[in-house]
Amino acid sequence: MKGERVYVWEVPVRLTHWVIVLAILVLSATGFYIGHPVVGGSVSLMAWVRGIHRLTAWVFVASLLLRTYWAFAGNQWASWRALFPYLTAEGRRGMAGVFSYYTFLRWRPPSFTGHNPLAGATYSLVVLLMIVQVVTGFALQSLGGGGWRHALFGWIFSAMSLQGVRLTHHLIMWLLLGFMVHHVYSAALMDTEEKNGTLTSIFTGYKFGGRRA
Repeated sequence: MKGERVYVWEVPVRLTHWVIVLAILVLSATGFYIGHPVVGGSVSLMAWVRGIHRLTAWVFVASLLLRTYWAFAGNQWASWRALFPYLTAEGRRGMAGVFSYYTFLRWRPPSFTGHNPLAGATYSLVVLLMIVQVVTGFALQSLGGGGWRHALFGWIFSAMSLQGVRLTHHLIMWLLLGFMVHHVYSAALMDTEEKNGTLTSIFTGYKFGGRRA
């Protein structure tokens, strides 16, 4: 039987979640075309695609900034602390419990109202990838000339070659897309196992608390 209905994901969390999802899809599609033009050789089409890519990049950055702010202003489940469960003994025990379930060492998953600790630790790596993606993206944009982009992000070419920056930007795109697939699968799995409304919660904001016997 389901537990108590709890308002977990506030509006800023749900809003930024879906904006980031859509932004990654648009950025991936336009970025892939920029790197591998497959429809003719139209200069105007490439200009449109680049424009969409840059505009979506700003939307992506704005969403990351809002979510970062809400990690300090939101409720306990939105807190930045959820990304670093390994800093506390309780978090480490939670990570071990979820890992045991994923590796078939226990029959039932431990129940958590918000993100489970292992997922939280994974999201910290995903956020890091997103930050690197933003930095490498703006660095590549700075190649067109000087300005603030070059002042803020041009330094990366002192640490990496141009090809290295491009490759990093490209690989992270695939890693983020792969994570999205895994994320949907894991959410469906935990929703089925825990019956806590994980999938619908990102639309409604509500989950059910710990499983009741």
